[in-house]
Order: sequence, then C-alpha cells, then structure tokens
Amino acid sequence: MKPTDNPVPRHVGIILDGNRRFAKRLMIKPWKGHEWGAKKVEKLLTWAKELGIKELTLYSFSLQNMDRPKEEFNYLMNLFRKEFSRLENDPRLEKEKIRINIIGRIHLLPKDIYELFQRIMEKTKNNDKFIINFAIAYGGREEVIDAIMKLGKDIKNRKVDVKKINEEVFENYLYTTHEPDLIIRTGGAHRTSNFLIWQSNYSEYFFFEKTWPEFEKEDLINAVEDYSQRERRFGK
Repeated sequence: MKPTDNPVPRHVGIILDGNRRFAKRLMIKPWKGHEWGAKKVEKLLTWAKELGIKELTLYSFSLQNMDRPKEEFNYLMNLFRKEFSRLENDPRLEKEKIRINIIGRIHLLPKDIYELFQRIMEKTKNNDKFIINFAIAYGGREEVIDAIMKLGKDIKNRKVDVKKINEEVFENYLYTTHEPDLIIRTGGAHRTSNFLIWQSNYSEYFFFEKTWPEFEKEDLINAVEDYSQRERRFGK
C-alpha cells in the first residue's frame, strides 16, 4: 500500500524509544519502563482513530533486543504474554474491526508467545477498519534478507520468472507492503534504527525529545499538523 499525500497520514509508524531511560529517572529497574510504554500504546489507538489515522506500525522489540540481559528479556516476554493475552480477548477487535499483524522473526520467540501471536492474527485477519502492526523480533535489513530467501526459493521452484521481477513483485515477499506516510521517533535519537527500510522510502519523519511513556495526544496532534504542512514530492 503506497503512501498518500493527504493532510492526515493514513499510516503512521512509531519507534517506541526511551522506555528504559524513563524508568531510570524514576530510579527503578530500567526494563520496568516498558510497562508505562505498554499503557501508552493502549491510549494511542484511541488517539489515532480520533485523528483519522487508519493504520499504525509500532516498533516494539527489535531483533537486536533479543540479546538483552536474561532478566530483562524474560520480563519483556512476560509483558508480551500479559498484554497480548488481554488483546486477544478485547471485544474492540471485533466491534471496531481492528486487524492485528505481528511482523518480524517471531518464530525465534518462546513457543507460547509465537502461538498467541498466530491466534490473534488469525482471529482478526478479515477485519478492515483499522490496522495495527507490531514489529517484534524485527529488523529492516533482516526483513529484506528473508524476502530474498523466499523469492529465491520461488525462482528455484519456477513459481516466479526472474525476468519479471520488479519492485512490486519483490515487496510482496516482505512482512508488509504497507508504506507509512509518517514515522515518529521518541526518545531524542535522530536515526531510523533499521525500521521499515524498504517501506519508508518516502516517509516523512518527526523526532521527539521526550521518551515514549511521556508521549501524549497533543504530541501526536503536533506531528500530524506538521506533516500536513509538508510538501511531498515522492522524488518528482
């Protein structure tokens, strides 16, 4: 799905950065900040729908995060179990026709979490009013590599004519073809951190100094208003 030039971005990606620094300021274990971050994600859904945004892609856990210290990793996995189990039974998914996608190398996660993700995606696959993509065990370069591997297998099995490969054919092998209009990063860093490196080729960026747990509705409004004032040329 290509980006648009509408005043309100149809698809917003967010790099949820700064949870650990937020917790450190509270003088608690750094990974405890992810609890505040999870609560803010729940609010984000309401804010986005109020503004007319139709899709969110949230960079929640990178592939490199898999190497976090064991105590922090286990804490995060338990947080995923808790939050996604609650999400699986959230009546809003059906009532508001919300589709949930989890993109990344999720097969590397504990088996019960992988199965939980699969159930949620299967349950919501036909919903079409609002989409939330959670990028978990995700890396943009790794996504491209995985796409190349799948494409190569289809070429070998003669399912794809190598002479007909173009951008449109290739992107169908990615985790998602949906291109964000706007990407927001919290936490003060001004880098993309391997997030949607194929899909973000014409995305607009907005960087916040405040951490993700500090992010509020007014910040989302400011980013959307700033986006609406930009002239998007799409390389032309």
